[in-house]
Order: sequence, then structure tokens, then C-alpha cells
Amino acid sequence: MPATSTNPSGTSGIRRRALLGTAVLLVLVALAGLTAYLTRDGRSPAKPSAAQASSPATTPDSSTAPTAPAPHGVNPGLPVPPDTHDPITFGKAAAVALWSYDTRASSQPELLAAVHRWLTTETKYADTASVDALVPSPVLWERMGDQGQFATATASEAHFPASFTQALQTDPGAITTAYVYAVTVTGAQSIAWTGSPRGGAEARTITLAVQCRPDRPCSLAGVLPNVAP
Repeated sequence: MPATSTNPSGTSGIRRRALLGTAVLLVLVALAGLTAYLTRDGRSPAKPSAAQASSPATTPDSSTAPTAPAPHGVNPGLPVPPDTHDPITFGKAAAVALWSYDTRASSQPELLAAVHRWLTTETKYADTASVDALVPSPVLWERMGDQGQFATATASEAHFPASFTQALQTDPGAITTAYVYAVTVTGAQSIAWTGSPRGGAEARTITLAVQCRPDRPCSLAGVLPNVAP
């Protein structure tokens, strides 16, 4: 579209295509990273049995991963990334962080900044927009703040999606330099507010792109647009 065009629908179409391209790139990167994980140290990914394919992954609870102290000047009540090299453990902790907030204890910019500290510093793999979309907007935050709204969350299970594992079995020689893993997390979010301290819990599921290079702790690359089972 010409740069001088002011057609809003055309601009919207370009934006949607750009976002779609980013989403596809993340899927490919996650596939490449999962291959690297399964084939590290020269091992080839073993074909899972029917029982393994239908069973949830058994992994350490995210609470067992050491959590770094909040940076100086940062609200200690905000989420801090765990110090772990396990993408499953990190994925569970990241999901809890993305599902949690407290309008009584922090501002929307503070929460957004805290979430950004979970992102990988490798900008070509960081899909910041997909993460920002899960944080309430400033206007919505103000409205929730009027009610003292807050949310807590838990992550009960996490695993590498079957579709990623199957794709890697087909092409175990996929790119192995990104070290980005697709991790699907299942849990629950409980929202409460002034006058209703108990709130109500709802099931949540999300697929994250998690980068775990061998020489550094895991970080978040982004949130995939669709849940991968």
C-alpha cells in the first residue's frame, strides 16, 4: 500500500498480516528449539509410546525453582522470573505471572515493566506485543482499581505440545540454534474484588514460547496465538 494512503482498513490489514507473520515465526522458532532440547548431547528424540503421548508430563512444581530477588526499586510484590534452565518449570511460573495481578498493590505500568523483565533480551525472538496483550490496559486497570480487583493463579500441569514433538520426529534436523521451546500450561485463575474476597476460579490454558539457552537461565519469548494441545 502506498505510504501516503490513509485507508484505515488497509493499515489494519497490514498490521494483521504482520502479527500473523510474527505468530508463524514463533511457531517455527519453538519447533527448532524443541528439536535442540530433545537432541542435545547427540541424542535423538525417542518416539513416545501411546501411553506416554496420552499422559501429562511430570515436572517439578514451579515453586521449587529459585526466584531471584526483585531488582532494586521494584515493587517486591510483582512477579520475578525464576532462576531455572528447565523450560517446563519456567513455563509454569510464567503462566502464573501472566494470570496474576493486584490493582491494590501496583500500577499498570509497574506490572507491565515487571512482565517485560521475563522476556528474552534477544529481540529477534521476543514477541513483546503478545505478552502485553495479557496485561489489562491502563483504562481497564483504572476501572478494576476502583473495585480493588486482584487475581491469583496456579499452574497444575505443563508439557511440550504433541504437535511439536510429532513435527520434530518427522524432521529432527530442524534449526537447533534458537533454543526456544513450546510449553503448554494448564492452571486456574481466581479473580476477587472489594466485597467479594473469595471471587471465583476459572480454568486457564496457554502455550508459551520459552527460550532456555544452555549458558543462561530461561526467559520468555512470547505467547502463541492458539493453544497447542
